[in-house]
Amino acid sequence: MSDKPVVIGVAGGTGSGKTSVTRSIIQRFADKTILMVEQDYYYKDQSHLPLEERLKTNYDHPLAFDNDLLIDHLKDLIQEKPVSKPVYDYKMHTRSDETIQIEPKEVIIVEGILVLEDARLRDLMDIKVFVDTDADVRIIRRMMRDINERGRTLDSVIEQYINVVRPMHLQFVEPTKRYADLIIPEGGQNHVAIDLMATKIQTVLYEKGQKLSKENS
Repeated sequence: MSDKPVVIGVAGGTGSGKTSVTRSIIQRFADKTILMVEQDYYYKDQSHLPLEERLKTNYDHPLAFDNDLLIDHLKDLIQEKPVSKPVYDYKMHTRSDETIQIEPKEVIIVEGILVLEDARLRDLMDIKVFVDTDADVRIIRRMMRDINERGRTLDSVIEQYINVVRPMHLQFVEPTKRYADLIIPEGGQNHVAIDLMATKIQTVLYEKGQKLSKENS
């Protein structure tokens, strides 16, 4: 790898299409170019708590995330060091014993609902993106994910959305839009914005390559 990796933050509400945007960008590049680091993997370890206490966790609050570990891992990746990314067990509501070894790449995309909320994370980013999608679309996507992938009931998803997700979005997620360099409406369906992002990344990588060539000549 040459020079410092490009770090891109992709934030937005639950179900906004952050992951779709990120994957669409990744598909436009070679496999070894872009690494995605999901904030969802960095929920705090709760193994010291009984299960009934873990069930009360507000996963949409900034304090649910182990940003200290995420920041340490990003700094290591920026310094071209591999890291062991944690894995979260949503059924047990705590961190799994499993980890995933990830290698640094030329572009690192940090994706999650609150990646723009922490100033320390923002300071590590070269480009900050907010994916902005209507609330009705986001709740439907969240329902489908939580029911199909996380074994939740429809009633529990709706209750959580009304009592936790929506107020947390308004209090913590939506305000981070002001930190974004680029706002992408309608997530993965906005092919023009995704193409612009891909072009910007290509330009940055080209400029880095040109700079390195001059330094080595």
